[in-house]
Amino acid sequence: MSDKKSVSITLVDYQDLQQLSLLIEQLSAYAVDDMGGGQDLSAEVKQRLLQDLPQQKQNFSFLAWVGNECAGLANCLWGYSTFAAMPLVNIHDLAVQKEFRGLGISTALLQAVEDHAQTKKCCKVTLEVLGNNHIAKASYKKFGFKAYELTQGAGKAEFWQKYL
Repeated sequence: MSDKKSVSITLVDYQDLQQLSLLIEQLSAYAVDDMGGGQDLSAEVKQRLLQDLPQQKQNFSFLAWVGNECAGLANCLWGYSTFAAMPLVNIHDLAVQKEFRGLGISTALLQAVEDHAQTKKCCKVTLEVLGNNHIAKASYKKFGFKAYELTQGAGKAEFWQKYL
């Protein structure tokens, strides 16, 4: 990329096979990255995504573009805050391909998510980030995110999992 190209963000239509395929390609590129686990998605998972995502009503995704090249993604989930009695959005995946980093794409994706959340009168946007992903953490902080703490002294929230 020798010349400066414009960054744009598009909302994915899960019913459009071309858009869905691009989303899965971006997710695959993220999975291969160190911060995505370093291992590609299996063919079975990719096939299930093609079948399952069009059925999901609680998900939405954005693709990031630099000119006409797909450069990143944000996969999000609608949720509900019982403390605020309002909807919320959780950013489940946010990734920018290595060759496109430093162009403001993560900020553009975060802004698109925030704008979309505001259309549904959401009270907040949440996300998880790996402790050693200092570049992403700096980007999130710059955008206004901070570690979750219900009350001062109660400690920071941790994201736990149990495989089934």
